[in-house]
Amino acid sequence: MNVQELIDTARRLVAGDKGLLAMDESNPTCNKRFARLGIPQTGEARRAYRELIVATPDLGKCISGAILCDETIRQHKKDGTPFVKAITDAGIIPGIKVDTGAKDMAGHPGEKITEGLDGLRDRLAEYSQMLSGGPFPAVRPGA
Repeated sequence: MNVQELIDTARRLVAGDKGLLAMDESNPTCNKRFARLGIPQTGEARRAYRELIVATPDLGKCISGAILCDETIRQHKKDGTPFVKAITDAGIIPGIKVDTGAKDMAGHPGEKITEGLDGLRDRLAEYSQMLSGGPFPAVRPGA
């Protein structure tokens, strides 16, 4: 992305009275919420929940950008439409959270550290391809 594209994207994200949608909740966090409500903690349940969000009529009238997590960027609606396509078709700019989550910090009980530098270059290349309309791989097993 060149500097002008970056500036244009930033302007589109803050234009008007629209907000940003954070759909980057980790699978463990989503599963905890589901467990409290008696919802199965499965990839399919998370997919169906997220589909309710991305398929909301006129979502693009209120949302300018959506932050996705690794599982979400790979998911599709029941009809096979990739979530990224549904989001962009609504006029929403998709983004991706690139870290791999918070882990316990060695030698510091109770402290967390964000991980994700290992493999970042490859993840960025893959995400860039997906966000630009490239192939949309299925969710990885166990994700």
